[in-house]
Amino acid sequence: MTTSPGDTLPITRVPRTGLPTSAVVVGDPARAAAVADLLADAKEVSYHREYRAFTGTWQGTPVVVASHGVGAPGAILLFQELAEAGVTTILRLGTAGAIRPGIGDGDLVIADAAVRDDGVTGQLIPAEYPAFSTPEAVIALQRAARAVDAPHHRGVVWTRAAFQPGFLPLPGDAYAAAGIAAIEMELSALLVFASTHGLTAGGALVVDGANADELVDEEATGGYNPHRNVVADGVDRGARITLDALRLLATAQQH
Repeated sequence: MTTSPGDTLPITRVPRTGLPTSAVVVGDPARAAAVADLLADAKEVSYHREYRAFTGTWQGTPVVVASHGVGAPGAILLFQELAEAGVTTILRLGTAGAIRPGIGDGDLVIADAAVRDDGVTGQLIPAEYPAFSTPEAVIALQRAARAVDAPHHRGVVWTRAAFQPGFLPLPGDAYAAAGIAAIEMELSALLVFASTHGLTAGGALVVDGANADELVDEEATGGYNPHRNVVADGVDRGARITLDALRLLATAQQH
């Protein structure tokens, strides 16, 4: 993993060349390592700050697995540098709090689109511009989930920069009434970046807490606990689904 500065990109230190074109991105560097453990011929290619990257193959499809940390402003730096390195398809595997009734812990939420409350894309493009998943990515994720009979749901997710209570109330009731499926912190940044740069992108989010409109208060008081077996099992299942969706997308692009 020894490289010269000219061989890597400046923020994330991912290699400038030689990466596969398909990527799974996650928040936690440890989760990136766990997903990489599912790959054949996995190799760590960079680790700088919160940005950790591996390459390998999933059922014959070369992939990158990379971490972006917490929050959209830092995450979008990874997306930018992956694109600069030649990645053309990016699927985010993350966790989220469920808002819509009927979505349980460990279930997978496949995002059709995202609310742009991310704290960064408003500085890049007008608020009227939508954050939408590539339709082919949504279909591939759904096919992969159905193939293993995984509990999954589709819908719009809410990407939110601040979870902790502050002086301003969160519009949780309004979004719940509108049928928003779940809340997380980075996806809308990926979707906006991808659609404005000709990339394929989507999101698969494992639920680590139901009734997320109540989780904000619970997190502040220590009641929120994502470290449970049902969540860990969901993340492992979600990783395999996301990798298989990349395989489906890569196969379709070859024809």
